[in-house]
Order: sequence, then structure tokens, then C-alpha cells
Amino acid sequence: MLIHLIVAALLCASLAAAERAPTDWPQGGGPTGDFVLPARTAPTQWSVVRAENLAWRLTLPETGQSPVTVSRGRVFYSHLKPLTADATIGRHVIACCADASTGKLLWQREIPGRFDLRLSGCFSDSSSPPAVAVGDTVCFINASGTIDSFDFEGNLRWSREILVAGRTIPFVHEGRVVYLRQVYPPDASGNFTHEHAHAPREEWTQLEALDLKTGNVAWTSRCGVNMGSLSLPLRRADGKSVTVVGRGGGHGPPETPEGISLIDLADGRELWSLPIEGFMSTMSFGLHQGSVIVYHGAECWKVDVMAGAITKRFSILEQVRSRLHRDGGWYDETVTIKEGKAGREITQGSNLVVGDYSFFRSYQRNYLGRVNLVTGQVEYLMLPVQMLREPGKDDRFLWGATGSLPSFKSGKKASPLGLHEWALRHNQIRNSRGLLVMGDDRSQGNGWGHIASPSPIAIGDHLYVTSMSGLVYVLRWRAERWDEKALVAINDLGPLGDAWTRASLSYADGRLYAHTIREIIAIGDRR
Repeated sequence: MLIHLIVAALLCASLAAAERAPTDWPQGGGPTGDFVLPARTAPTQWSVVRAENLAWRLTLPETGQSPVTVSRGRVFYSHLKPLTADATIGRHVIACCADASTGKLLWQREIPGRFDLRLSGCFSDSSSPPAVAVGDTVCFINASGTIDSFDFEGNLRWSREILVAGRTIPFVHEGRVVYLRQVYPPDASGNFTHEHAHAPREEWTQLEALDLKTGNVAWTSRCGVNMGSLSLPLRRADGKSVTVVGRGGGHGPPETPEGISLIDLADGRELWSLPIEGFMSTMSFGLHQGSVIVYHGAECWKVDVMAGAITKRFSILEQVRSRLHRDGGWYDETVTIKEGKAGREITQGSNLVVGDYSFFRSYQRNYLGRVNLVTGQVEYLMLPVQMLREPGKDDRFLWGATGSLPSFKSGKKASPLGLHEWALRHNQIRNSRGLLVMGDDRSQGNGWGHIASPSPIAIGDHLYVTSMSGLVYVLRWRAERWDEKALVAINDLGPLGDAWTRASLSYADGRLYAHTIREIIAIGDRR
């Protein structure tokens, strides 16, 4: 009995020590690159509108999308070079470093781009990739064609002209930064067209690794990768570091065959390939107990990470136990959703593996899905698509098309409005100086449906799901029932319409960090 008490005391002490230990977020996916950080506690309730539970706010001169990277007491982020008039495209990025305690800007450096991309795009723009920080080195990516490395004082160490996929979430492995390299550029309007569908291998998008010390290419994968595929660093049971890449999606991508491949992070070799006809690869690929979790059409798959074989299939559309909101109340319903077009059933980039669950946002409805990867049980929880929060007033929620504004596309009431168009207020896509900085009118939507979602993150017991409208839904991810009691809070990142964001949240030392079109926000206690 005494031994058991001693062991329990030591365990509690070690957990307490882990909770107190400083934690950095040195890359877009956090310390381990998978957007999950156990044994930590982050704020669950705050409001920018009401100035509640905020450490500091830093106003930005221009639009930007990069998730915040935090390392050794500094925060790193990027935004577009300030414009002088309304604009739809841009290419030059400003890399920034600020003090994590106060938000004071310490230095900024211009990273020029070679190709224009659409500003504030609902899928990406030049500023989308987050920085990576290792030791005293920080590496910034301008998706318009440049990768620059600096020391922590802002001194340039090396620069490379490399076109990078805007949706890449770079990560570090053994002194190398791994990212998605592109070859064919956007057109003059900053858009990637369909004309590359049959391009030769020399023009394929591929996974690539640069040496962080020299900027030299360490390896490039031979297999192709879709520009919207989100590769995460994974470790197999045999200790080998790997990642999964996907092929297939919109805009006529040239990479074949459609499906997924396992890549050795030591040298970029393809270890196996699983062809999947009609695959929509725009998702992240997490690992659960030796299985890669993949969504294809109406199903969630478990694929053996050693052999590349499908071992389990779970339907995410048929007879799904759901908790829905209607007429001011909650009720249970078993839902079957008719399969949609082009194999899209999850919002792009919205999936995340946490513990024994995989979470995703439905493409067709305002549901947050949860798949139990052990039992195969699939559940839906309806979430409001928008929340209007104003000082001194009760929060107002929008659950469906009723009560929405006319479509942002036509200015007239469409019949019916698409899920992405439901709105109490449309996103204005104006920077902090009031300039219109939008290259894609779909960015005015609510952040559900056809967009590239910020990845959710999981800190301790809570899942944080960010929408393009600047809302953050906080849920207890391991709740016994996937119902309204699992929903802890819905928080704002600013006034509805003005808080547009495509950046995932970041976490360090008890604080959350957010990047909106107008500011960087540190959430948590002042120090």
C-alpha cells in the first residue's frame, strides 16, 4: 500500500512539473507537429469583443494568414507587405518577430516573392505557411517563391528562391525543414488553373527537405503530392520517422496515381503507395495505434502504416447518431446524409486525430463529426455557423439559412443559400487600415463548406476548432456523449465580419495565440 502511495505521489509530482514546464510551439503543428499537446491547460473562455481574458493585442498593417510560431520567448508570424490601395493580389511578405510576453515588435524583414497570389484567399495566400524555429534559427516561407532563414536577432543566414504550396504546414525533422515544393506557378490573377492536369513529372508538386544550416536541398520525394495535402511527422512502432502524402483533388492536379504514399523522412523514399480512385487528398493524415486515418468519400478508413493496406472502414454518412439544435432546443436524431459531389464530405484540412478519436467538420452541414477509432462509432454535434457578439447584448447564434443575409455573391436572396453563405454578417476582408484586400469573394463566407479550414488543435482535455469567421469552438474531446454538454464555449477573435482568419491557434506557456486579418492576439493571463 505504501509503495502504491509513493508511486501515485511521484506520478502527481511529475504531471505537475510537466504542467509548469515552459512549452514552445516551434512549428505550425506544435512541438510534435501533429497539433496535439497533452498534459497542458489552455484558456477555454475569452472574448476580443468584450476584452476578456486577453494578455495583449498587436495591430497589423496588412492581411496575413500564418499561424503563430512561439520559441524562446518570441513569437514569429508573417503578413503581406502593406498596400496603398484596395487590391486583389500580392507577392511580398513581411516576416515579424515580437516579444511573447508583451507583444512588442522586435524586428521585421521583407521577404520578396516572385509570383502574385490572391490576397486573403479562403485556401491560402503568400503569407500562409507558418515559420519554424530551431535553436537560434527561424525559417520563414513566402509561398510566392522565397524561403529565408534568420537568427533570432533578424540577421539573414541564407535565402532560396523556391515556390511553395500555400497550404503547406512545414515541420522540422533532424535539422531539416520539410515542406511542399511547387513547380508550376499561378496565373497572372494569382489563381492555380486546371491546365496542368497532364503535366509531366518534372512539374509535379513534391515533398522536399532543406538543411536548416545551409538551405541546401537534402532530398525531394519522387512521388507527387497534391498542393492541399497536409503531411504530419509520424513515428511507426519500429521507430522509423515517416509521413503520409496524398494525391487527388480539385484544379486538375497532375500527380498520379490518386491515393496516398508513405514517405521515409530520412531520405524522401516512397515506402508504399495505396492507389485510391477519385481521392480528395486535401486533409491531414494522423496516426492511431499503427493505422493512418484517411477520409475517402462517405467513409473513414484505417490503413496499416507498415503495409499500406486498408484494415477498417467506417461510414460517416449513414445512420449517424447526432445531436441537433432546432427551435431553441436540442434533440437526438439518427442522420443519413446523401453523398455529395466530387467525394467531398469533410471540410478541407478540418480533421484531427486526438486519443482514440478522429474529428472533422462536415462539408455539407454545420456538424462537427467524431469517429471512435476503436469501436467505429460515428457521432455528429451541430454547431452554430456564426455568433454575433456585441458589448452589452446577448450573443446571437445562427444555426441555419433562416435569418441569413442575402448572398455575398449576388446581393440577392438565393434559393436556397449554400451552407457557406449563411451569415448574420459577411466577412468584410478589410485590413486594419480599412483597405479591401480580397482576391477571392468566397472569403466573405462563414468558413463552412468549400474552404481550407484552419487545423483544429488539442491542448490537454480540450479541442479548439477555429472558423474563418473568427470563432473558436472549445469542446471536451473525450466527452462520454458528443452533445451540447461537450461544448465548453464559443469564443470570438473580434467583431463578426472583422475577425476573418485562416490561421490555426498556437499555444505556449499557458497562452493561446491567434492571427486574424487585423491583429495578433495573445489569449490568457497578463504577466
